[in-house]
Amino acid sequence: MYGKIKEHLQKELAGIKEAGLFKEERIIVTPQSADIKVDTGEDVLNFCANNYLGLSNHPKLVAAAKEGLDTHGYGMSSVRFICGTQDLHKTLERKIAEFFGTEDTILYAACFDANGGLFEPLLTAEDAIISDSLNHASIIDGVRLCKAQRFRYKNADMEDLEDKLKEAQSARFRIIVTDGAFSMDGNVPPLDKINELAKKYDALVMVDEAHSAGVVGKTGRGVTELFNIRGEIDIITGTLGKAFGGAIGGFTTGRKEIIEMLRQRSRPYLFSNSLLPAVANAGIAMFDMMAETTELQDKLHKNTEYFIRKMKDAGFDIKPTASAICAVMLYDAKLSQVMASKLLAEGIYVIGFYYPVVPKDQARIRVQLSAGHKQEHLDKCIAAFIKVGKELGVIE
Repeated sequence: MYGKIKEHLQKELAGIKEAGLFKEERIIVTPQSADIKVDTGEDVLNFCANNYLGLSNHPKLVAAAKEGLDTHGYGMSSVRFICGTQDLHKTLERKIAEFFGTEDTILYAACFDANGGLFEPLLTAEDAIISDSLNHASIIDGVRLCKAQRFRYKNADMEDLEDKLKEAQSARFRIIVTDGAFSMDGNVPPLDKINELAKKYDALVMVDEAHSAGVVGKTGRGVTELFNIRGEIDIITGTLGKAFGGAIGGFTTGRKEIIEMLRQRSRPYLFSNSLLPAVANAGIAMFDMMAETTELQDKLHKNTEYFIRKMKDAGFDIKPTASAICAVMLYDAKLSQVMASKLLAEGIYVIGFYYPVVPKDQARIRVQLSAGHKQEHLDKCIAAFIKVGKELGVIE
């Protein structure tokens, strides 16, 4: 039985390799941080982690995780509504709601599950979802699991969004869905205008803050803080796996009744083990840190502004960004792989992205800045990009 599909897969994989587009996994042998070691023995600077605040190996979070293991054990061996809820989970949910200025929170194993389990419990064929064209794959998959009508508007295009809202007026309920920061470009949608349109056309608003929470806004409270509409958005999803410690775990936070319905009917919540205590306790410690100081956000914003300015001055084509994501546009898929390999040889760990992760002919290297980066890290990365960019004819 396997023979025919095996042959087919071998040909497909050979074609990917021949095109120079085969994804190789580089193996890290140290904790996640700004400077890491790979299994080949090289010491490299990491510019492609979602470790925006440099918390992935922070001593306070490591200590909190150990404390969680000591006081509450390793695993839960259960889902939340059976015997998988500890006091740590409820405390973390409350901390998240306080951080975002919302009414209640529900935890998931990952933000992919939060998005995947959001729409089906709330909406039916009578309703409509109006989704940004560049929304994350997890949102797309979540929408597919729901029978609601689907409308797709151009990325951050308010005129097109309004047109789609007009088309959806016959639906019982409408919900506008957008990323808070688009993961491949780094841009942030005009959430204040989205919120105004939602009020005008009687729609809910849902924002995925995976790449913006902890990053965007003066205190890192995301796009609702940036546009001064904190507490007004109906649904926010996010992750503990990026700025907030970089481990695992997702959440949905928002209106009380919405969260209560998700607890009753959201399938990833009902049928997946609850977060391990170590992650929950570290998450609590992280949100306590966020409440005390904006030192990490301040450093991240400073690092991001400096890096992007220097890269533009060097002649690189940089996508407009309001986050810690810097998309260095190359357009050619194979070039993105060659450049990433050459940068690794210079001690800079970055990854080239190409179709289907990004649209065809929109290949780029995505650089992600961190509060964990020092000035010398930034300067070394910029110098390496300039050297390799000139070698490959990307810049003059």
